[in-house]
Amino acid sequence: MDQPIPERLRPEEGLTRVEAVMAAIEARISGRALSPGAKLPSIRGLAESMGVSKSTVVEAYDRLLAQGSIVSRPGSGFYVASRAQPLCLASIGPRLDREVDPLWIARQSLEAGAAMLKPGCGWLPPDWMPDADLRRALRQVGRERGSGLTDYDAPQGLPPLRQHLALRLSERGIPAHPDQIVLTDSTTQALDLIGRFLLDPGDTVLVDDPCYFNFHALLRAHRVKVVGVPFGAGGPDLAALEQTLAAHRPRFYLTNSGLHNPTGASLTPAAVHRVLKLAEAHDTLIVEDDVYADFETEPGPRLAGFDGLERVIHIGGFSKTLSAAARIGVIALRPDWVERLVDLKLAVSLSSGRLNAALIHRFLADGHYRHHLDAIRARLAEARGRAVARLTEAGLSVPLVPKAGMFVWAKLPEGLDAAAISRRALARGVVLAPGNVFSLSQGAADHLRFNVAQCADPRVFSELERAMAGGGPADRNGSSRSAPISTRGIGDEV
Repeated sequence: MDQPIPERLRPEEGLTRVEAVMAAIEARISGRALSPGAKLPSIRGLAESMGVSKSTVVEAYDRLLAQGSIVSRPGSGFYVASRAQPLCLASIGPRLDREVDPLWIARQSLEAGAAMLKPGCGWLPPDWMPDADLRRALRQVGRERGSGLTDYDAPQGLPPLRQHLALRLSERGIPAHPDQIVLTDSTTQALDLIGRFLLDPGDTVLVDDPCYFNFHALLRAHRVKVVGVPFGAGGPDLAALEQTLAAHRPRFYLTNSGLHNPTGASLTPAAVHRVLKLAEAHDTLIVEDDVYADFETEPGPRLAGFDGLERVIHIGGFSKTLSAAARIGVIALRPDWVERLVDLKLAVSLSSGRLNAALIHRFLADGHYRHHLDAIRARLAEARGRAVARLTEAGLSVPLVPKAGMFVWAKLPEGLDAAAISRRALARGVVLAPGNVFSLSQGAADHLRFNVAQCADPRVFSELERAMAGGGPADRNGSSRSAPISTRGIGDEV
């Protein structure tokens, strides 16, 4: 059966019409919207639908045949080659400028040298982290007999650390026995493992709009349909959440209930209760990413605490507060799912990092972590006050000033575009985080997320003001971009 035929072609700047037709098809193949063996539209049908000549389609198909992307079956038509191309996440969903693409922002921040300013990144500066204490803890781990420095870890993860984590979760009102905790190599791996555990291609997952941008990329990798729910200072729009749950019957809802990324909001007890009631009424699970919990000065309400880990899977970690070089992820879930999740963990990774787990356990157990958190919270409070004041002076507004954490969600003056500003700032050595990379609906073009811990250098704000004064949206060459190719209809997007 022929795949659906796309809308009329709108070529991007710099591409011929033949190249634009090829790019439209290749993007769908790379994004797995066209699977191996799928039949392509006929030459006549594709030409009529895309508004090009038949000779243009013939040449495009000839080139795709020559490079092995498609095959021809005489008397039958054209088909996607049987060997699938490697997955290309950039080809799934709307095409974005790489300078404002969420994966690009993460890569640019990670690759940036010491001279680059990173108010758009998602971690604390290195000099805020307890380097000397971590070295001391590492030496202690190395001296311990039976530390298993060369061994695989236990299937669920290091038992002493899981026992300590169970106590920490109970302090936040989350009743998790050590046997309900599974350790992974990071919170991102924990989310990926949960995706493998719960999702099938074509399922629906709800996320906040806006939400942490890597949720979008990770879920696209699982080839599911991602639906956004408006999220503001009070949490998710509960009426919209109820309507979306009823309309889409999602497998789960992925959210931060405390110190939400990017808005900094935290749910009230009433909102937590209402979200759980809606999830129960529509038989939907909740995955609660709580990686920012330790920034709180007072523990706030958590979905997993109210729910008792019946319908909620709780995820955490220490990469934001302790070390991104010694990462672990923490999953707390209902007892009857643990064995099956551990089997899946063994299948895809065999074991999590024992050395990292031992290091983090030592650091938590000797009391240094609590003192470290006290210092970090105080520094963040001071940095938040300074950053909000400077943003206000620059003409931005901050409708919600979070009580804790590193993020501030700021709104630009009317008429300014965050992506254009970010491109101009990047050219001057500043990595910003424009709002639409967090927004599935692309409804946050006038917002930027700021990491207050990365805003100490006055150049952050002088370069921001310079970029804001630079005019309207422009591409990396300074010229306005034409509309992207419409590829809707050549397979279904996820």
